[in-house]
Amino acid sequence: MGIAFYIGVCIIAAPFLLLTLPGYWKLFKKAGWQGWEALIPFYATYVMLKISGRPAWWLIWMFVPTINLIVGLGIYIDFIKSYGKFTIREQVAASLLPFFYLPKLGFDNTEYLGQSATPEFMQQFGKAARRPMIIAWGIPFTSAVCIAVIIRMFFIESYVMPTSSMERTLLTGDYFFVNKLSYGARMPMRPISVPFTKSTISATNIKTYWDGLKLPYFRLPGFGNVKRGDVVVFNYPMDADSPLYRPVDKRENFIKRCQGIPGDTLSVVDAQVYVNGKAAPTPPGSEMEYTFTTNGGELNPQVLSDLNVTQYPGRDYQTMTKASADALKGYSNVKDFKPVISKKGITDPQSPVYPTNPGHPVGPSNLMLNGKQPDYQWSVDNYGPIIIPKKGWTVKLDSLTYPIYERCINTYENNKLEVKGSGIYINGKKTDSYTFKLNYYWMMGDNRHDSDDSRFWGFVPEDHIVGKAVLIWMSEDNEDSLFGKIRWGRLFKGIN
Repeated sequence: MGIAFYIGVCIIAAPFLLLTLPGYWKLFKKAGWQGWEALIPFYATYVMLKISGRPAWWLIWMFVPTINLIVGLGIYIDFIKSYGKFTIREQVAASLLPFFYLPKLGFDNTEYLGQSATPEFMQQFGKAARRPMIIAWGIPFTSAVCIAVIIRMFFIESYVMPTSSMERTLLTGDYFFVNKLSYGARMPMRPISVPFTKSTISATNIKTYWDGLKLPYFRLPGFGNVKRGDVVVFNYPMDADSPLYRPVDKRENFIKRCQGIPGDTLSVVDAQVYVNGKAAPTPPGSEMEYTFTTNGGELNPQVLSDLNVTQYPGRDYQTMTKASADALKGYSNVKDFKPVISKKGITDPQSPVYPTNPGHPVGPSNLMLNGKQPDYQWSVDNYGPIIIPKKGWTVKLDSLTYPIYERCINTYENNKLEVKGSGIYINGKKTDSYTFKLNYYWMMGDNRHDSDDSRFWGFVPEDHIVGKAVLIWMSEDNEDSLFGKIRWGRLFKGIN
């Protein structure tokens, strides 16, 4: 992951670096070099070393992951010190806002004073140019961490696809960017935490955040709202349960496609999603399982490979996209071709769905109100209809709706929901309805039979939304040989 991570950092930083080039151009000229030399990667760093008086061999550090980020900022700070910027305030400002600071230095009356890293320079300018090593290197280190945290928190972040649940839209090993400006950046709810870590230290229960400071959910303005069809990264809602009890922004990241937005009525009929009574568009990369036989002999393995058909040893079905299925069933020796779809009105005990999934309990299994007990008989391919809660919507609570919305009311909106006898109580008061405070979404994987999604654990609250997946910038096939690991055809591919 190391190389991929640093490529991602460079891609994220590239637009900001372009804004600094006019400043570098002018500052290079003030030091007696050519302005165009600032435009050549690595050579520009070599020139900065010469301008500040550092040895040229320091350029080697720029090829060493992690060290290059710290040393690079150190070279940069030496560079601006050569123009008389000695104070901590000036150096921090130049580190965090170079796209403003450098053009300002380049176009104002700032002058080049000499090579800041030389003894002669330090003697000439005294204490202003000299600092203890811990401070001199602490500034670039702290600035590097702050820059990375700000970018990840408010703008864009890189993730890797860990499973096959979104195939073939996203493959296992795809590295992709998530745009946090799409829906507005979510402010941290546990702001005191160790950056770039998960919620706990690996193989331990030691938290990487402090529960002593808790902030309410708040989201900055974004470019829009979650739309049907968006590929969305969100926090896994079930991490709210025992034994984890994680706060919202410290729950594991999931990625699925939004199939329903607040207020929609959603159902699945024979594996086809319907929203508000209309068939939803099927993502071109979504996969299903199919069975078929052949008229003697086996299909050419190359045919299956070319069609990206996933074969499972010991199983009588293969997984593929609809386009691949249409192509494959057209072969003359293929017969009895059909999708694997669960029957209507039958709950699969091997794959129980929300809200009757025993792995995700939602309340009393023997709940009976008004003489009725819910019997949904839903499955992964025939589900609903179900109404997705919308902020301000009031639902009537009875034996049929209670199991569906209990988790939203109790867990996500922090109410005490109880059943006493034949009555429902919220925060100690008997009621037969509830008005939602949050918007909710319905998320499903494109690989419909290999995805842990809303069909199994229900709705995704708006405060769990992280951002929109927009671009695959690296893709690694860990099952391929060393020289075939990178899937070159997937690099810089948009996510639809």
